[in-house]
Amino acid sequence: MVDQIKTLFLDLETFSSIDLAKSGVYRYAESPDFEILLFGYSVDGGGVQVIDLASGEHLPDEIYSALLDESVIKWAHNAQFERVCLSRYLNQWLKPNSWRCTMVWSAYLGLPLSLEGAALVTGAEKQKLIEGKDLIRYFSMPCKPTKTNGQRTRNLPEHDPERWERFKAYNARDVETEMAIQAKLANFPVPEDEWKNYILDQEINDRGILLDMTLVRQAIRCDEQSRSELTRVMQELTALDNPNSVVQMKSWLADHGLETDTLDKATVKELLKTAPGNLGRVLELRQKLAKSSIKKYTGMENAVCSDGRARGLLQFYGANRTGRFAGRLIQVQNLPQNHLPDLEEARNLIRSGQFDAAEMLYDSVPSVLSELIRTAFIPQSGFKFIVADFSAIEARVIAWLAGETWRNEVFATHGKIYEASAAQIFHVPIEEVTKGSPLRQKGKIAELALGYGGSVGALTAMGALDMGLTEDELQPLVTAWRKANPNIVRFWWDVDRAAKRAVKDRVTTETHGIRIGYRSGMLFITLPSGRNLYYVKPRIELNRFGSESVTYEGIGAAKKWERIESYGPKFVENIVQAASRDILCYAMRRLDALGYNIVMHVHDEVVIEAPARASVDDICTVMSESPTWAKGLLLRADGFECQFYKKD
Repeated sequence: MVDQIKTLFLDLETFSSIDLAKSGVYRYAESPDFEILLFGYSVDGGGVQVIDLASGEHLPDEIYSALLDESVIKWAHNAQFERVCLSRYLNQWLKPNSWRCTMVWSAYLGLPLSLEGAALVTGAEKQKLIEGKDLIRYFSMPCKPTKTNGQRTRNLPEHDPERWERFKAYNARDVETEMAIQAKLANFPVPEDEWKNYILDQEINDRGILLDMTLVRQAIRCDEQSRSELTRVMQELTALDNPNSVVQMKSWLADHGLETDTLDKATVKELLKTAPGNLGRVLELRQKLAKSSIKKYTGMENAVCSDGRARGLLQFYGANRTGRFAGRLIQVQNLPQNHLPDLEEARNLIRSGQFDAAEMLYDSVPSVLSELIRTAFIPQSGFKFIVADFSAIEARVIAWLAGETWRNEVFATHGKIYEASAAQIFHVPIEEVTKGSPLRQKGKIAELALGYGGSVGALTAMGALDMGLTEDELQPLVTAWRKANPNIVRFWWDVDRAAKRAVKDRVTTETHGIRIGYRSGMLFITLPSGRNLYYVKPRIELNRFGSESVTYEGIGAAKKWERIESYGPKFVENIVQAASRDILCYAMRRLDALGYNIVMHVHDEVVIEAPARASVDDICTVMSESPTWAKGLLLRADGFECQFYKKD
């Protein structure tokens, strides 16, 4: 009976002619030829069953009922996929409230997101069959018609019965692996509050955001015209077959006396400073041609659903060191900024197909298209966007945690942290630090680069030299900033000592309201919100400077599972960014409870599709209220309304 079922573990194998990687599960499941092939499941951790839907089998009544029953908890790895696919199959939208995800659980513990990776790291006994990817390619994706296969465009069970049986075994093995992973992680449960954040994330992804597809398609057409013209001019200037080829262009430049190892954006920018006339013209054209803005527009075309909305753009716990969100499909977390003073006019030109006018009015059409990407996100008819974001959230959080009094006073009054920082560093009245002044620039670059232990290298990487600072000024600026922020510096090294002690002595200590300890092969850091950050298999090793530091296993810069070195300031960066993320989640849940429809969020900013009567001030007031666990933290949110998404 259905009332006896408490949990279902699920895994689906499906078919669709839509490319899942490019278009996401919402568009994938919308395809007319979408089909669930295999339905693997376990009831309450019992034996795994596989229902061969492709061969005519049916879901048992009690399983059908359990899928619709919100008191039955459904588990899957990347549960969004199973939930969206089953919603299409059942012709009834399944809300996320009763769904849980082992991928989120893995991410919460700092483990790989993939089922294979999580199984490998946890030592879960049941491993995915190695040939799984080949089986998916064979049965779940369209195939190329050939004489040999009778010109068919997909493979069915009858085309290879033996392989089909292996596919069913693979489906069962996935469910077993999910259960094995959950058993391994049982000592480190995801807090209920975090599951509430996950449910809201799924609701935001389900809601999606409307795209102006007229603008998107015209932008793609305009880019084709612009690229064609740029290529023609470059071919005239260089006589190259393909002037967009790095190899050909490097060779041509070398023949004309300009040697370079690379043609990346930064290098071309440097070369332009000294390149003579004709070479400079070619490099400028190459810069325009190399603009990748069009990829966002094609991403929109791929992801848009039949109702004009794009869904599945946000990955919950995408950054598994801090729990921050990541972008998917259109990658909304790294949209180009817009600085055009006549943004709406430029938008109207491209949207109405007046490409020649755009060419006449603007130096670089690719740059215009890049700046218009944000404006492709629009509210539905009769609504508006309210865009609101936290002001200097990380600077506020680190000042609050570290107890850096002068900074907290800044946030309690005028909030001008760049000006105040410069005044503190250079011992001048704040009135002397005006917008656009060299002192403010120095204060700004110091604030952006030095909060997490950064030094001269961090200033350089942040563009200090391009902003007018000299190399001789960098080290004194680092020293002055640290002297002006002694409590933040102390915070770094108190956390460093606590982390080392936790790993060495297997004890739990507390500093600055942060608990740091060791349990069952995990270093954990408990945030003020109560959420834990986890570091897998930590140990103490000597670093390249001959000092002791904590190392742990995780996903490194090369996206591979490896041993990573950390130290106090880096842990503080994780703590501050994670606490800032918890504040965003708290604010979004409050806004959601008040009936505001969040359609997207980017870093510390929320985008709400609001009726005309909604107030920017009301939303900013909600966001400015600190959680109960953040007593004394001074928050501020600023916002504006618009008819297309943009930077204010």
